[in-house]
Amino acid sequence: MDSQELRRRFAALTTAHLTDACIRAQVPVRCAPSALQAVVPGTRVAGRALPARHVGSVDVFLEAFEDAEPGDVLVVDNGGRTDEACVGDLVALEAETAGVSGIVIWGLHRDTADIRTIGLPVFSTGSLSTGPQRIEAQPENALESAVVGDWTVTRADLAFGDEDGVVFVPSSNAADVLDLAETIRDTERRQAERIRSGVSLRAQVRFDRYLAARRENPSLTFREHLRAVGGAIEE
Repeated sequence: MDSQELRRRFAALTTAHLTDACIRAQVPVRCAPSALQAVVPGTRVAGRALPARHVGSVDVFLEAFEDAEPGDVLVVDNGGRTDEACVGDLVALEAETAGVSGIVIWGLHRDTADIRTIGLPVFSTGSLSTGPQRIEAQPENALESAVVGDWTVTRADLAFGDEDGVVFVPSSNAADVLDLAETIRDTERRQAERIRSGVSLRAQVRFDRYLAARRENPSLTFREHLRAVGGAIEE
């Protein structure tokens, strides 16, 4: 699936749809920590991950851009540090020039006003005026993977971001996850329309039947019941 098709399909979805689809597809749900949010509210991004581990200098990003393909998303591992910003306006501009569609930072950014003006989607854990005051040796595999929270992200992953944060999905599972996400979206839209027309959600998912069945079988979960009746809600 090329980057344009990926962005087109995600434009009609949310990261919540994707995480629910991952659960249904039995793909690990890999959400970035909740502190990682869009610099500009409402920003969205979708593309192949372009990992880079920051060790005090922007050269690692410039090196990553050498191999970037149109639509890639730069995923920056700065260890979640709160004492320095590692991406600013020049990196954002250079990313845009390289065809990168967005930046996800496990760490802080700066030059917020300029980044907003540039318009490239940037997600980070916050902002700080000072840049790095350190230079460390760059590991040989600095461009092979990036850690974001609990997750290791590689070129084999896709990054998706919206108002609810960022989620990573293996490229190999993308088609199935997107198909399921679209099914879940359509089901939820139908349910919402019926609620507005006067049919309660409880009636739609036959909640009375679930309560009765649970009395007979206390181990029955609501998720199992939803699967049986075709509801979406939790996945």
